[in-house]
Amino acid sequence: MRAAAVIPARLGSTRLPEKALLRETGKYLVEHVWERVKRSRRIERVVVATDHERIVRAVRSFGGEVAMTSPDHASGTDRVAEVARTLLDHDIVLNVQGDEPEIDADDLDRLVDGLEREFDCSIATLATPVKSDAELRSESVVKVVLDAAGRALLFTRSVVPHGARAGVEPPEAWKHRGVYAFRREMLLEICSLPPAPLEQLERLEQLRWLFHGHRIRAIVTARDGIGIDTREDYRRFVQGAVR
Repeated sequence: MRAAAVIPARLGSTRLPEKALLRETGKYLVEHVWERVKRSRRIERVVVATDHERIVRAVRSFGGEVAMTSPDHASGTDRVAEVARTLLDHDIVLNVQGDEPEIDADDLDRLVDGLEREFDCSIATLATPVKSDAELRSESVVKVVLDAAGRALLFTRSVVPHGARAGVEPPEAWKHRGVYAFRREMLLEICSLPPAPLEQLERLEQLRWLFHGHRIRAIVTARDGIGIDTREDYRRFVQGAVR
């Protein structure tokens, strides 16, 4: 199967505006993500999908491919799907968020490999062990509960299951990393689904896919990374990047 990756990067982030263009390391934040994805052995094409000309210029300045997309998309997945409609020669499309500068190329390859082998799932994502009780209790950390085959049963911002503790072997719940691989036809299909009540309560779009009967395969990895949502997240990333 041939795989492409799309990196959605909009200018108007709610908690950290214009974060895709942050450049305290000497490189744009979106450039760090692009470089990580380009290391993949399975991904043949990488496209940044944006809603603003400033990001278009930034991506072209470091030699990346970029597509201007509608400013009206409700989610990054919708933005990725707009680009995926043009990727007719690719069977698998990855959604690698533009604020994941520590994403590991080997994990992206495992997502592609997993979809090739998994015939009853058309969506794959990443899960990693919860490392602390503070992380377990944080609403900003999404947890995922898996079945015996590694498929997702539930995503939630709450502590789950009841009485859960971090560091238990095997984990009772995993930390979800919001990176996805889709069979292209499935990506286009899920973007036409109506919202689900649980999705609206949790503010997690993947619950819509489960609600409508689609299975999500979780690839477990020991690797974690900083997702850049706040100025403090970016400060910690910069400190690590310039060592």
